[in-house]
Amino acid sequence: MVVVGGGLAGIAAALDCARDGASVTLLESRGRLGGAAYSFTRDGLIADNGQHVFLRCCTEYRDLLERIGAAELVTLQRRLAIAVLAPGRPPAWLSRSGLPAPLHLAASVARYRPLGARERAALVPALRALRAVDPDDPRADRRSFGAWLAEHRQGERSVAALWELIVRPTLNLPVAEASLAQVAQVFQQGLLGDRAAGDVGYATVPLGEIHDVAARRALERARVEVHLRRAAAAIVPDGGGFRVESGGAPSLIADAVILAVPHDRAARLLPPGSGCDRAALSDLGTSPIVNLHVVYDRRVLGLPFAACVQTPVQWLFDRTEASGLARGQYLTLPLSCARPELELSVDELRDRFLPALAALLPAARGARVEAFFVTRAHAATFRASPGARALRPGPRTAIPGLALAGAWTDTGWPATMEGAVRSGRAAACEVRSALARRVPERAMVAA
Repeated sequence: MVVVGGGLAGIAAALDCARDGASVTLLESRGRLGGAAYSFTRDGLIADNGQHVFLRCCTEYRDLLERIGAAELVTLQRRLAIAVLAPGRPPAWLSRSGLPAPLHLAASVARYRPLGARERAALVPALRALRAVDPDDPRADRRSFGAWLAEHRQGERSVAALWELIVRPTLNLPVAEASLAQVAQVFQQGLLGDRAAGDVGYATVPLGEIHDVAARRALERARVEVHLRRAAAAIVPDGGGFRVESGGAPSLIADAVILAVPHDRAARLLPPGSGCDRAALSDLGTSPIVNLHVVYDRRVLGLPFAACVQTPVQWLFDRTEASGLARGQYLTLPLSCARPELELSVDELRDRFLPALAALLPAARGARVEAFFVTRAHAATFRASPGARALRPGPRTAIPGLALAGAWTDTGWPATMEGAVRSGRAAACEVRSALARRVPERAMVAA
C-alpha cells in the first residue's frame, strides 16, 4: 500500500499499516518528514518553523512519541502552570491544584489578577455552561463562540485576558470567528475534564530530531519504504487497486492508498468517484501563523514559556537550549491567526514587537538584539469556524481502499499534532477494514 504525505498523519498511518503486516511505501514531496512541524538551520541556529505544544490529554501524539523512540526528547509539566505577563505588572498565573476537575481551577480563577472580582465571578457560570455544550451537536458547531460568550456575560476584558489566551493558539482563530462546538471540545478535553489533562508539553530538542530523524528510524525499523522529494501527481483507481503516479518516477501499484496531505492538495489529488466534495474542502479555508525569532545577547526571560496580555505579543517561548545557542537567549513569539502581521515586512514587525518585548521584560531593555527573523505559514491550519465540522470528511471515501488523513479530517479535534496523529490512525483502520471486506468479495468471485 502507499501513504502519500510524510507529516504526522502519514507517519502514524504508515506505522499502523506496517504493524498490521502491510508492505508500505511512503511518499513525501519535501526532503524531510514532519509536515508542518519541522526545523531548519539559520546562521548556525537550529530553529523550529513554529512553536508546537501538546497537552497531557494528547494521548495519541504521546503514544506516537513512544513508538518512534522520542519520548525522552520532550518535557511535560507535572502540574499545569502558565505565567501570564502584562506590561509593568508581575506575572499572574493560570494553574491547577490537586482537587478534582473542575475544582482544580477554582483557586487560580479566583485570584487571576488581569480580571476584576466581578469578571472572575462571571467566569464560573460561563465555564460551567461551556462544560455542558455537546461538541458533537451540529447546532453548537454552527454557532460563533464570540456570540456565546456575549450571552454569558463575558465582556471585552474577559475575552482578551482569558478566552483569547486559550482559543487563539489552539484553534488559530479569534473567539469571534471560532465554532462554539470546537471551543467546547478544547476546553472539555484540556481543562474541564480530567484535572491533569491540560498540563503542557513541548519538545526540548529541535522538532526535526523528533518528527524527521526519530520518525525515519522508526519507519525503517518497521520496514516502511520512504521516498523523500517524491510527490504524488495522481491517484488512479486501477482494477480493484490503485496506480499512484509520480512525475519523473515509475508509477506505484497499490491495493490501498492513504492520502495524508493538506486539504487543498487532497482536493486536487482525489480521483473522480471518491465521494468527497472538493468545494467543501475549499470552504474549510486556511488561517495563517507568523513566528518571530529573537536572539538577545543575554537572558531576558526567566521562564520556559509565558502567555501575554495587554500587548501584541501572544506567547513567549525560550528555545535557547534546544537551538544550540551557546550565549544569550533565543525567544520565539508565535502569532496565531496573524492575518495583519502576515502583510508586514520584517522591519515593520521588528519595530512593533521589540518595544513590546521591552515593555514586558525589563531585562530586555538593556539587552542587544543579535538576530531577528520571521517565518510565515500562510496556510498553517484550516479554519475551525462555525459550520466547519460539516465540511470535514472522515477517513472513508466512496472508493474502497482509498482513505483520507490529516488534521483537517473529522477527528473532532482542531488542527493540532494530536488531531493529525488521530487522523492517520483512523485512516489505517479504515484501510484495514476495506481490505478485509475485499477478501471475501474476491473469494466469491473466484467461486
